[in-house]
Amino acid sequence: MRTRTLGRTDVEVTELSYGAAGIGNLYRPVADEEAAAAIDAAWDAGIRTFDTAPHYGLGLSERRLGEALRGRPRSTWTLSTKVGRLLVPADGDGGGHGDDLANGFAVPATLRRVWDFSADGVRRSLEASLDRLGLDRVDIVLLHDPDDHAEQALDEAYPALERLRGEGVVGAIGVGMNQSALPTRFLRETDIDVVLLAGRYTLLEQEGLTDLLPAAAARGRSVLIGGVLNSGLLTDPAPGATYDYAPAPEPVLDRARRLRAVTERHGVPLRAAALHFPLGHPAVASVLTGARSTDEVRDTVEQLRAPVPAALWDELRAEGLLAPDVPVPTSRTTPLDPPPDLSLDTPLEGSPSPKEPS
Repeated sequence: MRTRTLGRTDVEVTELSYGAAGIGNLYRPVADEEAAAAIDAAWDAGIRTFDTAPHYGLGLSERRLGEALRGRPRSTWTLSTKVGRLLVPADGDGGGHGDDLANGFAVPATLRRVWDFSADGVRRSLEASLDRLGLDRVDIVLLHDPDDHAEQALDEAYPALERLRGEGVVGAIGVGMNQSALPTRFLRETDIDVVLLAGRYTLLEQEGLTDLLPAAAARGRSVLIGGVLNSGLLTDPAPGATYDYAPAPEPVLDRARRLRAVTERHGVPLRAAALHFPLGHPAVASVLTGARSTDEVRDTVEQLRAPVPAALWDELRAEGLLAPDVPVPTSRTTPLDPPPDLSLDTPLEGSPSPKEPS
């Protein structure tokens, strides 16, 4: 699998990254064995970049990912986690707290999240993450969803990350969000290396092209794109499909159906075109997708290996579904080489819809 270097750092990422929210029991429980098998399938497919966060399953994602990666040569993979939410014991005696489904995770709510973008909070969060991961370092640390804490994140959390990078504790620093405006401000006002942008630069919508992606390209910084399937809408735009983790409005659903009609005329599944699309922009280093099972991993890799003809992008422009100036991956018809140890010859049943929150 092809790799890229983030910004001006030495940190390399594979063109496809594994998002570990799903193995944090996103929406439903995942057995330990199923989670481990999904990570193994990603590894066998050539994926060497893995993303997690304390938020994902109240630390469950970090624990599972760390356990799966610890036995593999450390120099061969790249790991990112996030700061901004500290996990503290829930009130009471630690029992009888129900579950965390209000936050989207099917785990016992024995911990609670506390927003903290102070310098001390950054270091405490990273130390706790390393403990859960069972590792002595991570490669990338991202400020996680500082939407309502912008000034503290800029004034306190970012300088703390910059010091950690200067000390060699981490290789790259950045911010991960579901919007483009504030990350663009970080690109202009700080020396971050990377932005994880979720859901705002996809085949369905290109908000990030108005500000963030040009800013990243101009400064020689990198962007990781998450949420490329827009909460599953670009897997199957059927009635009841979700968009931004809520029922899709009818105009959005109609646009997704029009996109599907074009891609299918060219013999390309909609989700395949959606996975390919962000890689057409020069600032995009990797597409990050969530997967909780081997089938979801294998389907994602199969779709990204499938060729997408230039005529498909031409028709999307002709239909007004892509603007004339939106870059497309015409030179990336086969981003991934077939992995030697993962057979993808047999089509998978169904259409898995991996989802990755910010």
